[in-house]
Formats: sequence, C-alpha cells, structure tokens
Amino acid sequence: MTLDRFGDRFGDRFGRRFGHFVAIDWSGAAGERHKGIAVALATRGTATPRIVRPGHRWSRCEVLAYLRDELPDDTLVGMDLGIALPFADRGAFFPGWPDSPGSARELWALIDAICADEPHLGVSALVDHPDLSTYFRRHGGREGGQFGGGQGRFRVTEAAQRRMGCKPYSNFNLVGAAQVGKSSLSGMRLLHRLADRASVWPVDGLPAKGPVICEIYTTIAAMAAGRTASRSKMRSAGELDDALAVIGCAPSGLAGPLDDHTCDAILTAAWLREAAHDPGLWRPRELSDEIALAEGWTFGAV
Repeated sequence: MTLDRFGDRFGDRFGRRFGHFVAIDWSGAAGERHKGIAVALATRGTATPRIVRPGHRWSRCEVLAYLRDELPDDTLVGMDLGIALPFADRGAFFPGWPDSPGSARELWALIDAICADEPHLGVSALVDHPDLSTYFRRHGGREGGQFGGGQGRFRVTEAAQRRMGCKPYSNFNLVGAAQVGKSSLSGMRLLHRLADRASVWPVDGLPAKGPVICEIYTTIAAMAAGRTASRSKMRSAGELDDALAVIGCAPSGLAGPLDDHTCDAILTAAWLREAAHDPGLWRPRELSDEIALAEGWTFGAV
C-alpha cells in the first residue's frame, strides 16, 4: 500500500477518524521521574485540552502504561520526539556497521535490545556501545568519527522543518540544553514496546482504526498559533490563552505563571485537534514509502 493511497482512502474522513487528541512533551533526562514530561488530552470541539494527572511528575514507564492501557481507539497521540534517526542521507542509520537495521521498527527493536537492562527506558547503553558511540556527539567533547561534523546528520523531515523557520537538532547530537537525541532514543524504546497497541504514522501508514502515534514538534504548533520559532515557549496563562485563541480554542482557565512543558502540551493538543482535519498534512510532498519506513516524518512539517 502506498502513501498516496492512504490519502485517497481517507479523503474527507480525516476529521472523523479521531475523537481524542493527546500531546506529550517528552524527556530523555536521566532518572525515573521528570518535570519535563507533560500530557494533555483534547476531545472534539473547542474546549481547552486538560492536563492528564495535573501536578503529577511522570516517569517514562508511566507514560508507556498510559498509552498502552488508557487510550480510546480513536486517539491521535503526538509525541515531541524524533521517531527515527537519519537514514536517507547516507543510505543507513549507521553506515559502515554490518548490523545497521534497515527500517525504523528494526531500529527501535535494536535500541530496546541493547538497553534491555537499563531502567526507566534509559539509553546510555546505546550511546556508549563500542560500535555505535562513534555515530554520536556525546558530552565531554566526545564526538565520534561517524557523527559527520558541524550540526550532524538530519532527516528529510528536519530539512522541511528548517524551511518552515524551525531550528531542529540532529538526533545524533546528545549535547546541549536543546538537544533531542536522548529523548528521541528513549522514545524509540517506548514505541517498540507499544507495537501491538498503537500504530505509528507514517511508519505503519494510517490504519482505519486503533490509536495512532505521530511525531510532533511543539514549535510548529506554536507557529500556527501566531508565535515565532524563537518565541515558541510560553510560560504564563496569558501567553497560552492568546495562542489558544488564534487556533479557535477556549481559554485555558489557568492563571499566573506556568511551566513551558504544560503550555506546550495544552497548545499542541489543541493544534493537533485542528491539524488532523487537513489531508495535506498526512501527505507531505517529500514523504515516500522508503522515507516513511526508515525515517518517519514530523506531523505538520511540509
């Protein structure tokens, strides 16, 4: 089945396919529980998304359990992480390594197997792997010979993000406050463990039923709500309500200062509810079957 046929098949049904919309601000930080994880849930209409378990400090394994056990079948989940590593630029995730996997799902399985003994969906065993560490930029000035220099390697979808004005980081980069490498790698462990419960777009296409997970970039949602890439982070109820109003969502009902993770999750859940109606976002022009299976895509990148 080709990706074009997914579009033809669903056509005007995009708006009816999903009735619940979850946005997850994710974290790859060390340890069990993280203030950087926030989960927001929206339903059809214009009501403000609600924070799931407000005040709770989530662990990654708790998010896994939530996605596995608590999602209605008509849920679209957006996770703020990269669902794969670059592949198209060099024809492999780990060029030159004989065991380099050939698809995103095989990559997820490999990462989970290497890190099987590591708690909290951690990924240190992968980035310190004797054969694979050379592909990453790690702390302490450790840059492997296969990292690629400069900002590192990027996926095709990240080139699309750049054209939109976003500033993505390579998933092979594990250094810096804005790096997303570790959160993406830990997220890939989660995706592998959800194989029988949820589909992942576009790796699995867009099946007619069952929960679907997609990669999101919260900056894209913020830009759709009138903010710039450099001002995508919101830290007050006033800023959040202004952004929600732009996308036709009711005010949050919150007051005062807020953390940016809460704001990102609420706004992105509201945006996802609106964006899911747009067939064009499910059919980006550069998204081929080969890229879908290997690199995936960021929903909303065009």
